[in-house]
Amino acid sequence: MVIKEINTLLDSFQLYTIFKSSSYSFFLDSGMNHDRLGKYSFIGFDPHLVFKSKDNKVEIIEDNKTICYIGDPFEKLKEVFDKYQREYKSEFPFVGGFVGYLSYDLCHHIENLPRTALDDVNIPDCFFGLYDGVIIIDHRKNKTYVASLGIKGDPSVIVDEIHTRIKEAEEVGVVINLQSKEKEVAFHSNFEKDEYIKTVNKVKDYIKAGDIYQANLTQRFHCQIEETPYEIYGKLRGINPAPFASFIDFGEGHIVSSSPERFIQIKDDIIETRPIKGTRPRGKTLEEDQANRNDLLTSEKDQAELLMIVDLERNDLGKISKTGTVKVTELFHLEEYPTVYHLVSTVQGKIKEENHVIDCIKATFPGGSITGAPKIRAMEIIDELEPTQRNIYTGSIGYIGLNGDVDLNIVIRTIVCKDDKAYFQVGGGIVWDSDATMEYEETLHKARAQMLALKS
Repeated sequence: MVIKEINTLLDSFQLYTIFKSSSYSFFLDSGMNHDRLGKYSFIGFDPHLVFKSKDNKVEIIEDNKTICYIGDPFEKLKEVFDKYQREYKSEFPFVGGFVGYLSYDLCHHIENLPRTALDDVNIPDCFFGLYDGVIIIDHRKNKTYVASLGIKGDPSVIVDEIHTRIKEAEEVGVVINLQSKEKEVAFHSNFEKDEYIKTVNKVKDYIKAGDIYQANLTQRFHCQIEETPYEIYGKLRGINPAPFASFIDFGEGHIVSSSPERFIQIKDDIIETRPIKGTRPRGKTLEEDQANRNDLLTSEKDQAELLMIVDLERNDLGKISKTGTVKVTELFHLEEYPTVYHLVSTVQGKIKEENHVIDCIKATFPGGSITGAPKIRAMEIIDELEPTQRNIYTGSIGYIGLNGDVDLNIVIRTIVCKDDKAYFQVGGGIVWDSDATMEYEETLHKARAQMLALKS
């Protein structure tokens, strides 16, 4: 392993711009809260290996050869991980390994669930690249590094080649031109307003019948786009910086994400999840902003909703953690974002030695904050009531280091760009005392940042 500090005046977005046209490039972008959650950003490109799956078909591209398999994508991903796994320690959370996403629809490989919703976007259920030669931006120290594990060759050569490309780009100048021009954009939803309200009430009927305590219901918007996904991401990160933001070229399209929520982090055999439940819009005046903040902090409904998910996450972490180690380290923490306030909790556990890192992901996926409780019944109801598949929405984006360290987000505040169209979903947790009209309005509050990025 080689890690080299480099001197550069370029910021993280400028650095990514140098490599954005390289194959399968990624930018894990910690755009805010650098003292707490967003300490590092990571950039990579030209992976040694590409792993994709759709339903039970797995495709692995390595050394310009494509090999296809039929089976459980989690098991095949475990095999690939084991082939490249290695022991190492680093002061940085990620120095190389797998980066990509897990779509929500992988839940069908975990539980026996119906799959009747329409798949009209048609992207891979799972995408990961195996990256060697990663740029690391330490936001706290304002330093930049290049790291290589030596998967693709001599790590010193890999690091020096990347450094040379950065120096050459600096000499000619890195130009970012994100022209902002208000335009009319027609957003189309898979629900009409009255249909969404009726569907919220159907969820409440299931709650009344005792099937569930809570379910996450969402609607999806789509629109035509003329700008590149890179330009849209540049605007979104300016409008709504987030600690778990990302931009990924997965070959068949692009992921444009400004997610505020962590799914799981694994480090030193400790697993942590940070569910979000409870949202209020930022106010137009200081007084309105403070009133919305206080309303969220004192809301019994939102606290009860978050407590349900905390209990669910404690159960999920308990499947893979040592007895007595699962604990809630933070409850009802208020986090501020440019367009909304959120309530957040943190749950941790110490992983049993026999659990494989991929098994830990599978045991907890998808995140409880975006399914409901009980989890399996809530997912059955989601499939019944939502007309289109979620695809990547409410799945996870992030990294799996070859030493077993993991950081994955929950895919919210995220746009999928494919074939000159943009798709994004928004939703919320429905409980017995939910007001259907207010739940619909909450989805629009959550869509504000994406819509602004697409209209500006």
